[in-house]
Amino acid sequence: MFVADTLYLLGVDFVQQALIAAALLGLLSGVIAPLIVVRQMSFSVHATSELALMGASAALLAGLNIGLGAVVGSIAAAIVLAVLGLRGQQDSAIGVVMSFGLGLSVLFIHLYPGNSSTALTLLTGQIVGVSSASLWWLAAVTALVVGAVALWWRPLLFASADPLMAAASGVPVRLISVCFAVLVGLAAAQSVQIVGALLVMALLITPGAAAVQVTASPLRAVLLSVIFAEISAVGGLVLSLAPGLPVSVFVTSLSFLIYLLCRGIGWWRGRAVRRDEVRARQ
Repeated sequence: MFVADTLYLLGVDFVQQALIAAALLGLLSGVIAPLIVVRQMSFSVHATSELALMGASAALLAGLNIGLGAVVGSIAAAIVLAVLGLRGQQDSAIGVVMSFGLGLSVLFIHLYPGNSSTALTLLTGQIVGVSSASLWWLAAVTALVVGAVALWWRPLLFASADPLMAAASGVPVRLISVCFAVLVGLAAAQSVQIVGALLVMALLITPGAAAVQVTASPLRAVLLSVIFAEISAVGGLVLSLAPGLPVSVFVTSLSFLIYLLCRGIGWWRGRAVRRDEVRARQ
């Protein structure tokens, strides 16, 4: 019954469109997630998603395009966090910005006179309801982010792994930080529309955190992160079809299981390395 229902729903147009959106989101988040982990920006991603929620809810209240509102809010948050973080006050800046954005989001959602379920989707996401316009926006943002990461890969990786040495070598670390923050903001804005503001970290952080547990190679980490994000996004959507449960439940569950598996592999490898070192000393 489960398989039959799933196969039937996979032939429906809006489900196929949702699958494309999930695949694009998996590519987008998978490419940028390892760099977010290396740069230790997990907390700031959460704050950026809150400001994306603020922009989306403000646009919803004003009757404007929700996607555009999310993009404006997330980019503004990303730039503010990047600039404030350069002064060595990253943690406090994130807390202040996040609480401000969340407070305004609650206000805008409360004032929204329309259907409350529409406002709720900003928190939990609604990938099966993605429109053609949103899909094109997602495709454009994915191409922009992937292209930018590929173009700036070497200086971006250098500035992420060792910013002091990168700055001493003439790499524009501050400019790269702001530009990367904008890319994170764009990714967060698209993720908010599909998986919701509360679950952005499941795709923008967890795949990258899992990948770095099993490989030290930056390129392999990106490749594995994309694979993990695709499994979580596309697999979560497929698993949610027959039971009719929220997609976010399966996306977060798959992401968590993949992370636990990678942590286990990393622990086992570390144990084997330590055992070999002990034998070598003997």
